[in-house]
Amino acid sequence: MCQSYPPVHLSALHVYPVKSCRGLSVTTAELSDHGFVGDRNFMVVAEADGRFLTQRTHPLMALIETSLTQDSLVLSSPKRRAVTVPLNASAGLRRVTVWKSTVTADDCGDEAAEWLSAFLGSPLRLVRIGGTYQRPNLKPAAQAGDVVSFADSCPFLLVSEASLADLNDRLVARDEEALPMNRFRPNLVVSGCAPFAEDTWGHVKIGSAIFRSAGPCSRCPITTTDQLTAARGKEPLRTLATYRRDPDDPTDVIFGVNFIHETKQGTVKVGDPVTPLSGGAR
Repeated sequence: MCQSYPPVHLSALHVYPVKSCRGLSVTTAELSDHGFVGDRNFMVVAEADGRFLTQRTHPLMALIETSLTQDSLVLSSPKRRAVTVPLNASAGLRRVTVWKSTVTADDCGDEAAEWLSAFLGSPLRLVRIGGTYQRPNLKPAAQAGDVVSFADSCPFLLVSEASLADLNDRLVARDEEALPMNRFRPNLVVSGCAPFAEDTWGHVKIGSAIFRSAGPCSRCPITTTDQLTAARGKEPLRTLATYRRDPDDPTDVIFGVNFIHETKQGTVKVGDPVTPLSGGAR
């Protein structure tokens, strides 16, 4: 007998105000040209050359908590005072690099820079997307007008709860601990589908918004970093490598799917129905 699943729906939403720092779980999120409003609009860069930092090389970034008020970003961490950064902070322009893109961003000033530099142990600056920021999406699936925030490559990462459950079953069978969803830092979490069904979705409708697949997400050492302690291990990459190698590049292991939004304005909320669209139909 074929296994049946309840209607597919959006079960969780996450935004990450500062690239590679701790994210926020929200019940609703507004769409903008760059992705979700408030998602990865800030980034930590090296003061010397403007190169971006992530947990790949600085796992302690997992311990930097973020929160958003109506007009401010707040950075905090246990046993350290919080620092408040205006959402429109601008202490001049700075050229910064995120992967293959070099862009102009607004510097957020000395107080945030000093806080981050002391916490992570090197001279750093905090920058944000400002009025001069322009970064086209470079993925092959991108179309004219598709832009992206400080995210690695795409505005959205989608993972199903069933895919995580499948992985955790395999981890437990290997006498490893099951892992929480935050290891994978998705924006969109869906429930009610089969494991890895998201791999096959060329387009998907969430509520009234349409998203286009930009392909599977190749996973990096951030997934091996405990998001509550910053401790790093070998899982889940070791187990994913046994069954989730990218057929186009077997050196990569994949988990979750990158998406680009075709609906540039609107609201997405937890509980919205999720409808895969066959044949790329709109």
